[in-house]
Amino acid sequence: MSERTILACEDCLPPAEAFSVVANESRLAILDALWRAPETPVSFSELRRAVGMDDSAQFNYHLGKLTGQFVRKVEGGYEFRHAGEKVVRAILEGSFTEDPRIESFAVDGTCVACGGDLRARYADERLTVACSACGTRHGHAPFPPGGLNDRTRAEVLAAFDQRVRHLHCLAADGVCPECGGRIETAFERDGDRLTGVVHECRQCHHTIPSTVGLRLLDHSAVVAFHHDHGVELCATPFWHHAWCVDHDAVTVRSADPWELAVSIRLDAEALRVTLDGDLGVVETERGYGALDGGERPAGASGSPAGMSGEG
Repeated sequence: MSERTILACEDCLPPAEAFSVVANESRLAILDALWRAPETPVSFSELRRAVGMDDSAQFNYHLGKLTGQFVRKVEGGYEFRHAGEKVVRAILEGSFTEDPRIESFAVDGTCVACGGDLRARYADERLTVACSACGTRHGHAPFPPGGLNDRTRAEVLAAFDQRVRHLHCLAADGVCPECGGRIETAFERDGDRLTGVVHECRQCHHTIPSTVGLRLLDHSAVVAFHHDHGVELCATPFWHHAWCVDHDAVTVRSADPWELAVSIRLDAEALRVTLDGDLGVVETERGYGALDGGERPAGASGSPAGMSGEG
């Protein structure tokens, strides 16, 4: 497959031209007014009044530049095309215009490696949850600056937890959360020990280092197993679970083809989940006592992985 560059364009608006179209304050004001409109489509005159531009000809010129790629003219006025909505959302996300920081603060839960206290910080558009004692990272992933707005620190952590869950599951399903392209999953290992899971988009090369356990957070058997032991998995941050953070919770049964076993233990009962090379669940088994597959207590120490996302 030939490598696609961001400058390549066949039967499309050249990227440089597309960005130059919206690099204008009057046109951004039109997109903002359309975004804020209570109903669409919005008529020409209503849109001009919302923007506050008295010169009708000048307004028509700028609206015409946006029409086709960013907005469309329909019966009754104008409405967004997807590209126009993406421009507004990118601005609201804050990645182009903001660079906030949050200094280290306490996080509920303890380190799966040493039992130490967890702390979080936000810098360079990434939120990190790590152990204050041993430094083990339990979570490290991109989080848009806009996600910090109007949220307490506890609410930021809850939003981060949900975002990581959904983005990693989407990637494991083969869909890039950034561009919608095809994701391929690769495994890294040291001998018989799994050391990493990497999701990478073939189109935009967005890369998401992960763990096998993150794939299982919404699996019915895993959810039911925790529910039966009084743990609501959807309401518990993923970094509370060693099998979501620690590669040593995974046994590599085969690398050709890939067959992986994740073991989770709660109280005296164990759940073993077997997955294939696409991180699809092949089978699950519950039982008391030992199960084949190298299960280990959910809070046992090992080599926690941490997570990151690189665009």
